[in-house]
Amino acid sequence: MRPKLWKFERMAADMGYQVVAGVDEVGMGPLAGPVVGGAVVLRIGDRIPGLNDSKQMTADEREQADRIIRRRAVAVSVCAVDHTHVDRLGLYKARILAHAGAVAGLSVKAEYLLIDAFDIPDTPLPQMAVVRGDKVCASIMAASIVAKVARDATMIEYDRLYPGWGFADHKGYATPSHRAAIRRLGPSPIHRTSWAPFRVSELAAGI
Repeated sequence: MRPKLWKFERMAADMGYQVVAGVDEVGMGPLAGPVVGGAVVLRIGDRIPGLNDSKQMTADEREQADRIIRRRAVAVSVCAVDHTHVDRLGLYKARILAHAGAVAGLSVKAEYLLIDAFDIPDTPLPQMAVVRGDKVCASIMAASIVAKVARDATMIEYDRLYPGWGFADHKGYATPSHRAAIRRLGPSPIHRTSWAPFRVSELAAGI
């Protein structure tokens, strides 16, 4: 694993923090389903085969990395904020809830947080927002992977509950096939219906 990927964890360790958690979320862009936060505490410098930016990995690569992360990590936690909360609170607050819930769910108490791009307001924990963290920071990469794998599994299960929208394939993102399904079937029970594509005028015009 590239040594530079541990730069931010080592900075936190140099400040005296022993339990450093990487935090990230997935599901900000889809039209349906939850926002899912992930938090991971790794042993600094540990070799995690296959660790990478989750967006650059195939589903099989993410699932394999997820298994390794869960086996080797000090602690792993995910937190899902469902579509009803996304509609009611908005994406910004949903992301904060997903981050905070994932951190709170860790089996060890985090002392310092490394978060992809944004901080978590009102947390008592010291933290650092790392620009492009899911590409340059090992712990944040791991958090992104476990969050993505968890969310994809949720959307596959939703596909079984609500067949016809193709959630197992596009995971709720606004692909042409997903938009066509919405035009044909209307919104499903897990769509974020406060979003612009679901407003009456938008539906009438064709999503």
